[in-house]
Amino acid sequence: MPDNRTNDWKTAWEAAVMPTYGTPAIELVSGKGSRVTDSEGREYIDLLAGIAVNALGHAHPAVVRAVSEQIATLGHTSNIFAHPQVIALANKLRGLISPDAHVFFSNSGAEANEAAFKTARLTGRSRILAAEHGFHGRTMGSLAMTGQPGKRAPFEPMPAGVEFYPYGDLDALRELILVAPDDTAAVILESVQGETGVVPAPDGFLTGVRELCDEFGVLMIVDEVQAGMGRTGRWFGYQVEDVLPDVVTLAKGLGGGLPIGACVAATPAGQLLSAGQHGSTFGGNPVSCAAGNAVIDTVIAENILDNVNRQGEYLRTALGDLDAVDHVRGRGLMLGVVLREPRPGFTARALEAGLLLNQPAEDVLRLVPPLNITDTDVREAVAVLKELLK
Repeated sequence: MPDNRTNDWKTAWEAAVMPTYGTPAIELVSGKGSRVTDSEGREYIDLLAGIAVNALGHAHPAVVRAVSEQIATLGHTSNIFAHPQVIALANKLRGLISPDAHVFFSNSGAEANEAAFKTARLTGRSRILAAEHGFHGRTMGSLAMTGQPGKRAPFEPMPAGVEFYPYGDLDALRELILVAPDDTAAVILESVQGETGVVPAPDGFLTGVRELCDEFGVLMIVDEVQAGMGRTGRWFGYQVEDVLPDVVTLAKGLGGGLPIGACVAATPAGQLLSAGQHGSTFGGNPVSCAAGNAVIDTVIAENILDNVNRQGEYLRTALGDLDAVDHVRGRGLMLGVVLREPRPGFTARALEAGLLLNQPAEDVLRLVPPLNITDTDVREAVAVLKELLK
């Protein structure tokens, strides 16, 4: 028999919200740690974390305290004025990336990549080389750099000047640069392609891209929107190799659930955008920056990167041994469980069994739980997955 409460919220959603996401399967009303509860009182283990956003899980005391104190003190200033939280967060990011970096704050990863796009164009060159199958956002500039034709096609013509190379292929990238080396402004890539199905850069690729960019005077832009902020067991996914990008873009886990993005430009690239050339009314909002400061401080204070590596290794081993699983790829708590055969609709079955996860492809499960997920929740989730994958 249909549940009237379910019908009520679904009807209200469909009447009021644009159909860009379809109608959700459940309505979430509360969360604590790595667990969430829906409007019918059912509890779930959250292996999705708002698509790698809730770095510290739900209702973490440090984030709650930071944003509560800030909203009661100063909620918004615009960028006409400074405030302590934005300065503190910018300096924390400089400490994690480069002491010479400069930071532009936005509201999302797509906006951070827009800032990177504009930074590249200020080199005086026009070509931007992006990876096939990559994903950088849904705004027109970030979508133009997204190497998934199906996402771009409905909105063409895209902003001009973006060309695509095969992810992981240094020879192909060199050949593409050589088409017009004096007009190539930047190479953009993800250290781990998330939306494609959690595909890490092959060994040596990041170093090779850095060397190519140095050789031809091209900016290296690394999109760390999903892989950054500890998700891979390091602060940033590119740190698996000894490279420093010219530009790093962030969002998702940076705010621990609040909307914030950042374009961090190390090297001279940080001086390219000048006064009046870019801006964001809400970028660097005091409340979002307070959340970002709380996230970074907590990850350090609670040694959360150790937990990321430990739980990630357990998931990789426990799930990789299953007959239904071909292999598990990714790093830390950014994992793609590659199945031996397609399992369409698996997320619905997982939901019924009390797990939140998603499928970037019918034969790939993406697991991006909170970075501080507990042993208990990981082991219970694995037990459920084992039953579902039998």
